[in-house]
Amino acid sequence: MNRISLIFIFCATVLTASAQTTANVQAFGKVDKADLELKECDFEKDANAEVLFDKATVFFSDVEIIYERHVRIKIFNENGKKAGDVHIKYYGGNHNEWVEKLQAQTINNNNGVPEFTKVDKKQIFDKRLDKRRSEISFAFPNLKSGSIIEYQYQVLSQSIGNFPDWSFQGELPTRYSEIEAKVPDVLHYKNLVRVTLPYAVYLKDPQGQLGKMALANIPSINDEPHMSSVQDNLQLIQTQLLSYTPGNGVVGTNFLENWTKVGQEIADDDDFGGQFNRKLNGEEEILNHAKTLKTNDQKIEYLFNQVKNTMKWNDGHGIYTEDGTPKAWDKKVGNATEINLMVYHLLKRAGVTAYPILLSTRQNGRINPAYPSLYLFNTSGTYVPIDSANFYILDATQKSNVYNIVPFYFLNSFGLSIDKDNKKYDVTFIQNNNPAREAILLNADITADGKMKGTAQISSFSYNRLGDIDSYKSEGEKKYIEDLKDGNNDLKITSLKVENMETDSLPLIQNIDFNLDLTGSDGTYIYFKPNLFTALQSNPFLSEKRMTDIDFGYLPNYTITGNYKIPAGYKVDALPASTRMAMSDQSISFRRLVAENEGTITVRYNIVYRKSIIFKENYEELRAFYKKMYELMNDQIVLKKG
Repeated sequence: MNRISLIFIFCATVLTASAQTTANVQAFGKVDKADLELKECDFEKDANAEVLFDKATVFFSDVEIIYERHVRIKIFNENGKKAGDVHIKYYGGNHNEWVEKLQAQTINNNNGVPEFTKVDKKQIFDKRLDKRRSEISFAFPNLKSGSIIEYQYQVLSQSIGNFPDWSFQGELPTRYSEIEAKVPDVLHYKNLVRVTLPYAVYLKDPQGQLGKMALANIPSINDEPHMSSVQDNLQLIQTQLLSYTPGNGVVGTNFLENWTKVGQEIADDDDFGGQFNRKLNGEEEILNHAKTLKTNDQKIEYLFNQVKNTMKWNDGHGIYTEDGTPKAWDKKVGNATEINLMVYHLLKRAGVTAYPILLSTRQNGRINPAYPSLYLFNTSGTYVPIDSANFYILDATQKSNVYNIVPFYFLNSFGLSIDKDNKKYDVTFIQNNNPAREAILLNADITADGKMKGTAQISSFSYNRLGDIDSYKSEGEKKYIEDLKDGNNDLKITSLKVENMETDSLPLIQNIDFNLDLTGSDGTYIYFKPNLFTALQSNPFLSEKRMTDIDFGYLPNYTITGNYKIPAGYKVDALPASTRMAMSDQSISFRRLVAENEGTITVRYNIVYRKSIIFKENYEELRAFYKKMYELMNDQIVLKKG
């Protein structure tokens, strides 16, 4: 299970680590002079800091799992100092886990001699995050460029099902990462391995289960354009308890080894399933109005908006309620699960078929359907089936969310719907295959003195609409207008009028008046690019290599039409040709139509996405496609006097 960023392993053969690597894993407080004097990471030269080693050991004592972890990090520069802000999360709210033997220190180089500064115990903070989760945090004193920091601790868990997952990889390059496990014969686990790098150590025990596993020289993982999340792309191993055979030979099966048991576990919990039928003050008035509405969609929209507009989200996720739905309703403040269980409760009472659904946000990482676990989820919503192929996923925490569009941060993952009455728990893939359209229409006059004056109308639908509204409201109009210019200082927006911002069923309409200085024009020639007010100004796929899959989330669909009136005394000197192209699997297609008629040039672009996920193995083709597409988008039109 996904506990503190630790991990476990299922192995099949034996390798040994290089002597150089293992020599650098040392006891707490013992440091090599070479590491004290280390100036940069050998295999990632521009790194701000490097994990010298991250080593964990997992063993058992009676009915407890004990895992020990020792981490040592080298700080190379000022930017690397943020590695000294440590947060250790654990499930301490119900005293199921607790942290012991924590010690941490900064090590500095004092003329070749290590100088130690321990973290004061008074500066180690242990706080409760919610009913179940807790966090220990601390920062390192006397931290500077060249410092080494290290910390170690134990986590004790009372449940043998809480075997920790282990991530070999992180946001810093790691010289060596190792997990060693000693599992009793009576316990049997399964593992999901997502490791593509070569092992430095790969060892099994005599029973064929655990042993020791390690990687060396592991590159950092950081955000790439249009990646789902860092969590989805780490080199890691997850583990799950399948069975327990105590001394009497009976195989224990009270473990969450399938989704039905996971669903039943949460349905039986008072802080989730126990909230389903709890009455909310004043709900009868709301339900009486819902009964007057003719269609299910009208009822869903009304009840969803009642909760969304009444409740304030406290920024808390989690799959359990804190105060319970009735108390949170009275306070008008709640976490995500409290708010969305209110939506479910009202829909159910109004006669709408709906179910609570466990979810994982994009940042938290995708749900692996082959790994049944409550701890993969970090929030919940409401699932409303429409027909055999369509459904709504409702989340009333965000004021910009609408009932009939799946929130972007849930897309391309799985959710677990909870039908407690029928004891039915289904894993559902969450996607939206409806194109998210954006249409841009420009009408502009080109003047003989090398200027463009015109209007633009941007019609945004679905996720494009929601994204624009969120940006406008969060940034303010002044900053939003600057974003529309996208760094083009020659472009002046003289007016912006926005329509339908509060009407969810209509596209967002932005009417723009603008002036543009056409640089490079010299009295004889006028040059301009017909690529204005689009989301396609900067190519996101310039890197030669790609470490992660490309996840657009939804399916963008752009139609961009520009009509440009040629000034008197000028004629077309160079006009781009009409053209089209597509990825080999038709996942993305591009078309450009160019024509001139009676002194007006018309340019139309159509860009259609048919897949929201493109695997990293196809990155080379995608990169080449984007390179060509951006070249075509930025082809110049040339006018000549005479």
